[in-house]
Order: sequence, then C-alpha cells, then structure tokens
Amino acid sequence: MRPQLLKVSTGPRHSFSVRRDLVPYVNNRWHYHPEIELIHFKKGEGTQFIGDSIKRFKSGDIVMVGAHLPHYWRFDDLFFEEDTRLQADIRVAHFCENFWGEQFLHLPENIAIKSVLEKARRGLQITGKTRQQVAELLERLLKTDGSERIIILMEALNIIADCKQLSTLSSIGFKHDLVDAENDRVNAIYEYSLKNYKRKIQLEEIAAVANISPNSFCRYFKSRTRKTYSQFLIEIRVGQACKLLIENNLSIKQLCYESGFNNFTSFHKYFKMITGKSPLSYQKEFIA
Repeated sequence: MRPQLLKVSTGPRHSFSVRRDLVPYVNNRWHYHPEIELIHFKKGEGTQFIGDSIKRFKSGDIVMVGAHLPHYWRFDDLFFEEDTRLQADIRVAHFCENFWGEQFLHLPENIAIKSVLEKARRGLQITGKTRQQVAELLERLLKTDGSERIIILMEALNIIADCKQLSTLSSIGFKHDLVDAENDRVNAIYEYSLKNYKRKIQLEEIAAVANISPNSFCRYFKSRTRKTYSQFLIEIRVGQACKLLIENNLSIKQLCYESGFNNFTSFHKYFKMITGKSPLSYQKEFIA
C-alpha cells in the first residue's frame, strides 16, 4: 500500500524544518518523506501507525521516524467535533540525513548519532527522562535562528543516541512499495477500520471499501502489511482498551466490549499477547 509522498518545505534561510501544529489533521494521512521526523505530541491522543506497528499515542509522546518509513497519526474523533475543547499541540522537526554534508555522519565522533538514525528507519519511541529533555530542545528550536538551530538539533540527537530506553516500532521485515500508487486505498481502509472497529467488520464490507474482491483483499492486505486484517483490527482494539484502562472510567468487563471485543476470554488473551501484561497489571502501572 503506497503512502503519500509528503514534500517538506524548509524555506531559503533554513536547512531543516521545525514547526508547531495546533490542529489534529496535519498528520492524518498515510505518508512518508525523505526527511527524518522528530515529533513531540505536547497535547493530543489517538492511534499511531508506523510501518507495520499499531499503537496508541498520547500527550507527552516523542517519536523519531526514519527516512521513507510510512507513518500516520489519527487523532481520536473527539478532536474533530465542532464544539470540542480538545486541542492538538505538536512540535515537529524534519531534516535530511545528509543536510550537514555527506561526510559529517562518517566522522568518528558521530558514530552514535549515525547509529541511532539507522535505528530510526524502523521508528523509535523515546521514553524515560530523555523524552522531557528532547521536548525542551524541540521547544527551543521553534524560537531559535542561525547556527544555534543545528547545535540544538545535534544535542537532541546526541541525547537520543545515549538513551537506553528506546523502543523500536516497526518490524525488521517491514517493506513498502514506493512504485505502487495506492495511497487513497490504504487511507480508506484505515479510516473505515478506525470508525467501525467496535463492531464486527465483514470481509465483503472492507473489501468493498478497498474496491477489490474479498479473496483479493485478504492476499493484498497481508502481502503489504505482513499481518491479516483480523490481526490489524485486534491491535486497534487492544490500543483502544489501553486508552480506556488509563482513563479508568469503566470496569474491565465493560471496556472489553467498548473496545470491540465480544468475548471476555479472547480479550484477555489478545491483550496479554500484544502488551505483555494483563489488563489489570497494565492499569495499575498508570493509576496510583
């Protein structure tokens, strides 16, 4: 499934881009770009797709996405309601791997930065105290000009390179076809799935959304995502269950059905398979 090529503008005075987004729809397309992306969600939450990884994102998260790695952040529906009080607040930097010259990353002093940029080709979740440090540096980047911009970006990358709490997102085997122009199809599949995951989605139904036959859809989806459509839906439902567990507004049995599972046993099974924890253990990590 071909993502959309996004062209990132830097402007004549800058070698890389830094911006602040206050709307939830800037990143809500399956897209890629030759630039590396470093993004901080100061405010906002929803579902994150990076390569073949699906998980929830929330306020405070920082992610680094390597060059040409498809990604897509879909904010929750509440952010799009007309009278909502929720607001997205995002800082994002885009930079090419060689914007500071072809030989820069080959300097012996930059081995760690070169290594972390290579790891970012699968997407990296930045956690621990590093997350706050990088958030502060991205904030400074918004207000800085001149050569100090490059120094601050290098400082952020150096901190990330030293971080022991980086989580790789996409699987090592994920590949995407940049020749096959099917951007609209994957967006239609994702959008429909996110709007309807709480109920059973029939194969004929989602195949019609993709405008292909049911038999072709199964082969198509698995060949491009390395997972079945059923697995894809389960990951979305588990992500929603994680959100509901953190909010602590429902009993575990209630949120099982609210997140799209119709069987309490299978809910426990798939939740532990994907998160490595039971629902109760996961909830206790977030609620004192």
